[in-house]
Amino acid sequence: MEPVTIRTIVASDDPIIANIVKTTLTEFGMNKAGTAFSDPTTDHLSVVFDIPRAIYFVAETEGRVIGGAGIHPLDGGEAHVCELQKMYLLPESRGKGLAGKLITMCLDFAKQNGYTQCYLETSPELARARKVYEQFGFRYLTGPLGNTGHFGCDSWMLKDL
Repeated sequence: MEPVTIRTIVASDDPIIANIVKTTLTEFGMNKAGTAFSDPTTDHLSVVFDIPRAIYFVAETEGRVIGGAGIHPLDGGEAHVCELQKMYLLPESRGKGLAGKLITMCLDFAKQNGYTQCYLETSPELARARKVYEQFGFRYLTGPLGNTGHFGCDSWMLKDL
């Protein structure tokens, strides 16, 4: 893989990241209601993450966007809990350490912005991603936190920061 640049999202990235999210979810059979696939915010991430204590990182190589991940306050959650959101990579950029780099950047941002816990929602279909989250110290919960609207996700994880 060519050298990767990681930067914050801009409006022109919105349709590209939305496409990556939706095609990845389709690839894993998660193109259904209650996931980021049907979440209207997926199409406007530059706006969604343009609030205090939130950031969305975009990874690109040779000027081509290949994925991203973000930190956002947990909707309906406590102020000290953030959520790792919209962590998706194109197939050719997986398995090369980029997910780990994005997660590290997100968790560092979370700590710098006063969060003490990071939450995420996933599904058994995304087994490879779940393994990465486990390696970062995320632990499974018995139910969801906050009010994300992602009822199609049935695995909830939390990490103390």
